Amino acid sequence: MGFEGAPFLKRLSQEMNQGRIIEYIDQGKVACALCLHDRGSRLHLLTPLNRQVNLAPKRAILVSSGTMESGSTREEILNRLKQLDLLREKLKGEISVRDLWDLIREEKESFDYKYLAQLCFGEQVTDDHVSALVRALFEDKTYFKMKDGRFVPHSEDKVEQIIREREEEALREEDLKRSSAWLKEALEHGAPGTGEEKERVVEVLIQLALHGKEARDYKFGKDLLSLAGVTDTGEARTLLVRLGVWEEDEPVDILRFEIRNSFTEDLIQESLRLKGGDMAPTGREDLRDLNVFTIDGPLTLDFDDAISMGVRDDHIEIGVHIADVSSVITPGSGLDLEACLRGSSLYLPRRQIPMFPDDLSHDRLSLKRGVDRPAISLLALFDREGDLMNYRFTPSLINVKSQLTYGQVNEQYEGEDRFPLIYGLCEKLRQKRVEKGALILSLPEVSIDVNDDSSVSIELVSQETRSRMMVAELMILYNWLAARFCMDNNIPILFRGQKEPSERLSIDETGYIYYVFRQRRKLNPLVIDIEPTPHAGLGLDAYSNLSSPIRRYFDLVCQRQISNFLFKGSPVYNREELEKVRLNVTPLLKDLETVKRNRLRYWIQKHLQARIGVEFPGIVLDVMKSRCRIILTDYLFVSELKREAGKDFSPGMAILVRVLKSDPWNGILRLEYVGRP
Repeated sequence: MGFEGAPFLKRLSQEMNQGRIIEYIDQGKVACALCLHDRGSRLHLLTPLNRQVNLAPKRAILVSSGTMESGSTREEILNRLKQLDLLREKLKGEISVRDLWDLIREEKESFDYKYLAQLCFGEQVTDDHVSALVRALFEDKTYFKMKDGRFVPHSEDKVEQIIREREEEALREEDLKRSSAWLKEALEHGAPGTGEEKERVVEVLIQLALHGKEARDYKFGKDLLSLAGVTDTGEARTLLVRLGVWEEDEPVDILRFEIRNSFTEDLIQESLRLKGGDMAPTGREDLRDLNVFTIDGPLTLDFDDAISMGVRDDHIEIGVHIADVSSVITPGSGLDLEACLRGSSLYLPRRQIPMFPDDLSHDRLSLKRGVDRPAISLLALFDREGDLMNYRFTPSLINVKSQLTYGQVNEQYEGEDRFPLIYGLCEKLRQKRVEKGALILSLPEVSIDVNDDSSVSIELVSQETRSRMMVAELMILYNWLAARFCMDNNIPILFRGQKEPSERLSIDETGYIYYVFRQRRKLNPLVIDIEPTPHAGLGLDAYSNLSSPIRRYFDLVCQRQISNFLFKGSPVYNREELEKVRLNVTPLLKDLETVKRNRLRYWIQKHLQARIGVEFPGIVLDVMKSRCRIILTDYLFVSELKREAGKDFSPGMAILVRVLKSDPWNGILRLEYVGRP
């Protein structure tokens, strides 16, 4: 019998093949069988192991030109098939695929089976030689590929690539074997806390937990867990907790967004040097006789703004004093570059990531009580009607007399003349902004406290108390006048603007919370640019941010512009340099906002996880075909509610819902409608 190559396919569809030896690929290897029946679209075969299989003709790779002698018993046929298979396997072992490739690799063409078999065995080849050749080339695919029923030699580069990939795969398999064994042992009995295996496992688990199927080593991680007896890659986070790598409430977004959360030893040393440095008061206006005070939260440790007030004739002089961070952190220094890479401090429940090391932000940079500190002060003179008479910015030296909390100011309000005077002025300033289109869309701050037992307490803290309103208005005043000052003196800074909202809504019977959520949707996004534009949301013709230079890098950059102008008559940065800072830092700030928003949702859902079955009030925000979007008013938290048949909802409707499930890790909150309050 002689073998035919690719042309056999046409013949298969035209001739009967009973009695011919058919070779095909089965589980990655060449298998031979006797064709018992040719039904046209299917070949009915008998294998050496006495199995009968059906094969589509297109799956055959070799067909003998002759047939096996008839009249043999089934046992004789099986024995002959086995002997045939053994012979061809033996002949395969005599072939060096590498030597064959070396012989013809320079030829840019394809070769049929018979020709290659003749190169290996000589001119006189049989079916068995051709079969052995095909088996050898299918078993070792390093040097040849099959195309249209012929073999094509790989290029030398391709061969090197295949060998390299196989070596890498072998290393991967060994890595997988060691890592999975370590993980299985660790989960069952505990394992050593260090070692290459642990590092590799932890690295892969973190990738799976952060990125799921998008993880860089997803396939390896999936195989790793499978070998360790874990079928769900979603268990990666749980495994990290079990291994003690992560805590139960790990803030994974810090890892996911690659937030810089520690300082190098060099930066710490730089911070210590600056902390012990001398302050240079030269050229600063001495304002230490003013009764300067700060108003902050009870846990605040970095004080970057302070207030003073004086009465002169029929005028009120307001002082807003911002810590002069620019006098300590020089452009291009290590700490400055690090701050630029951070963009802002990040404050989360149980986790704070400052823009500068604590040694600086809590001490040298802060307006601490009883300590002389440099500041960039705004001194603004108002008449009793709240009209601005004049203002000036000055590099100053101040000394804070008292550090108050919002609560203390509210409690002492009636007993101190200065607080009602400041508050009255701030009311007038706000009203003037409202008359110019400002939108007051303040909602309570969601304050989260995580207790020692990991339980979560949540409180809504009003932002409309007298003390908070005073501070907010005076910071707006500082930032507005700083923007005006820079415009008047041609100082390039980063302005903040906002176009008119797409629609201005009014409060109706649905209430303030519903109004604020809807109106916020109508706002245009804030724009940070080197060109000034009106800020419609604040009702101001220009605006910037300079009031938090300890916490925000943009504020520090803008402060440098004014400070250097006041001292030397020129800014630090030109417009091109400012634009580069803007482009570099803006994406970081967006990431930080996403982290804060996600962590807030996490802790609220963690809180609700302990309140399954509890009812909460809500407001319908949107009504869709199969679900509603609602506001849980106790937490100002937006979630979805499945619409039930026969239940009609309308936007603004007050409802009661019950918590069915809360999974903070996966962001799942299931609620059910209870009724109307």
